[in-house]
Amino acid sequence: MFHVTRRYAFSASHRLHSVALSEEANRALYGKCNNPYGHGHNYIVEVSVRGPLDPATGRAVDTGVLDELVRSQILSPFDHHNLNAEVAEFAEVVPTSENLGFEICRRLKRNWKRTFAGEWPVLEKIRIGETARNIFEVGAHEIE
Repeated sequence: MFHVTRRYAFSASHRLHSVALSEEANRALYGKCNNPYGHGHNYIVEVSVRGPLDPATGRAVDTGVLDELVRSQILSPFDHHNLNAEVAEFAEVVPTSENLGFEICRRLKRNWKRTFAGEWPVLEKIRIGETARNIFEVGAHEIE
């Protein structure tokens, strides 16, 4: 069994603000990330898959097919967008990196079988780097 991780990058802005909290509570919880004008990140997303080595191709995943899936489901909808204002899933959900990782995983899983019709490869996990110090990981098995 082989594990393959592919790395992608996109830039997006967001504001961490929960409508369930007061303005004061939001400021206390999210600090500078609660700036009313938002702020941005250069996100690094790692998509990890696993599968057996295909004897005909010598590969565990067709990376070109994976790239196209990530481009259509993640990069095009998120790159250079305001997550709060331009991504419907974050209209009422705080676009933390945890929630962003969840949404990325959900989008990939939702389209996985149309893209990879066979048993392999299997989506294993998503890692998203928001900053050099903040990295978030979600296992695909944790998402419905």
